[in-house]
Amino acid sequence: MNPLIDRLHPYPFERLAALKDGIRVPADRAHIALSIGEPKHAPPAFVVEHLADPARSASSLGSYPLTRGSEALRSTLAAWAERRFQLPAAALGVDSVLPVNGTREALFAFAQAVIDSNATPRPAVVLPNPFYQIYEGAALLAGAEPVYADCPADNGFLADHSSIDTVIWERCALLYVCSPGNPTGAVMTLDAWREVLELADRHDFVIAADECYSELYGDEAQPPLGLLEACQRLGRSGFERCMVFHSLSKRSSLPGLRSGFVAGDRALISRFLRYRTYHGCAMPTSVQDASALAWSDEAHVRANRDAYRAKFDAVLALLEPVLDVARPEAGFYLWPKTPVDDETFARELFRQENVTVLPGRYLSRPSAADDPGSGRVRMALVATLEECVEAARRIRRFVTTL
Repeated sequence: MNPLIDRLHPYPFERLAALKDGIRVPADRAHIALSIGEPKHAPPAFVVEHLADPARSASSLGSYPLTRGSEALRSTLAAWAERRFQLPAAALGVDSVLPVNGTREALFAFAQAVIDSNATPRPAVVLPNPFYQIYEGAALLAGAEPVYADCPADNGFLADHSSIDTVIWERCALLYVCSPGNPTGAVMTLDAWREVLELADRHDFVIAADECYSELYGDEAQPPLGLLEACQRLGRSGFERCMVFHSLSKRSSLPGLRSGFVAGDRALISRFLRYRTYHGCAMPTSVQDASALAWSDEAHVRANRDAYRAKFDAVLALLEPVLDVARPEAGFYLWPKTPVDDETFARELFRQENVTVLPGRYLSRPSAADDPGSGRVRMALVATLEECVEAARRIRRFVTTL
């Protein structure tokens, strides 16, 4: 077996299961899970109908799908990204986008394709702290050293890249950026994007921008700024050293479809396509066709945003009087401070109220300054409005007993 597997940390939900093991919960309260970022809104009906059509399904099963995806899908993806991020027509083109089986698969595979495991000194991968665990696992299994850039509250929960030593940047092969952030909802500004682009130019590394929460935001007039849009504003029309990752999971409440795409630097796309051809991860034709339909419609996405806004309004009205919590810029998570340590908060909330939240330290690593996840919990407002409100009532009741 690959010895690098032994370097992987237990996954957050494995740790959460151990924390909850053996606890007896109140029998009169149904369980409410706010721990997993798995959207529960109804998927778009037109996507479901398309996938359920037996004639279409049968016709798609008779041939191997193309790893690069159909030209129709790639044209749809390029056009969507150009509209969404205010890019000139044909700024991307079909050779600058590539369908993938969700951002999780692609974020992991991209590190394997980018990092030279034989390089000396050992390559570094810089990632935000707290972070989506795939970044760390991808770095470790590619033979690189993960280096953590804390995302403190006094920096707007954005990664403090100035805290990373120049020696690390010289070894950096890949920088993961998550905007809007998981779990904080923080959104990169143009100045923040300019900073990381200048670092990439100076030290010759690639930026992987995880933007899977980009379509869930509070203000319809101010969608989050993405890396491609920042590049265009800064005169980088070739998107050099840049790759963005998008998904239908959050945007369209289709986590089970496992459909997303990457876009950016055409040379990187070409090399990544070669890797994926051998990796054997072509998206089924029926999923490609259904994905094109989903990316072509914005009405269901606006409805999703409306639903999340209603949940934030209702839940925050209940929690703000008793917890240090704020509405995020984007995404569907709350990231409150806890009046006791985060593991105790999560364990006792489950014991007393049968509500599951995720301890913040399960999403972070201790740093020289602090552990930026310690003393916080992540709450995913993915359940129904009624369940989220009931969970907030229980959390409020629990906090008043501490």
